[in-house]
Amino acid sequence: MNQWHVATAAEAIAAAQFARCGWDVLIQYGANLPEYDLVAVKEGHTLKVSVKGSQEGGWGLTQSHLKDRDYHGAVDKWLARHKPNTILCFVQFLNVRISDLPRVYLAMPRDVAPWLKAAAAGRGDTVLREHHLWGKTAQAAGTVDQIPSSWQFTCDRAHALATSEA
Repeated sequence: MNQWHVATAAEAIAAAQFARCGWDVLIQYGANLPEYDLVAVKEGHTLKVSVKGSQEGGWGLTQSHLKDRDYHGAVDKWLARHKPNTILCFVQFLNVRISDLPRVYLAMPRDVAPWLKAAAAGRGDTVLREHHLWGKTAQAAGTVDQIPSSWQFTCDRAHALATSEA
């Protein structure tokens, strides 16, 4: 898939998963969209969801803010761009057969930022990696970065984020 197909498929999967959990889903189309791709509403709770798709094992998030190898500064600038009530939905297609659902995660930007700063043995990273073992020539050689299992998309996780219980 090219990047457009990945993004389109990711948004469709995200919308489907929220709908499966009983959320009403509104999807935006067109140019100049705000920072979210879809809105999910259930029982008086509203989630503004920014969907990120990948077929490479990670999602590039802060690289446009990276200056002089200041990974932590790039994360801070990225975090400042997000409204506090935006939810990030990460959809991963790597090694997923067409007959299976991709892996999906939900997190608040405020939860992703410290994870990005702690990545690569504390150096920080511009990429949120689903699971990555740093090679022997890397600064973080032998360490593993892995998304917390608590971020996996479940109906309970979506509800907890909507009610700020996560």
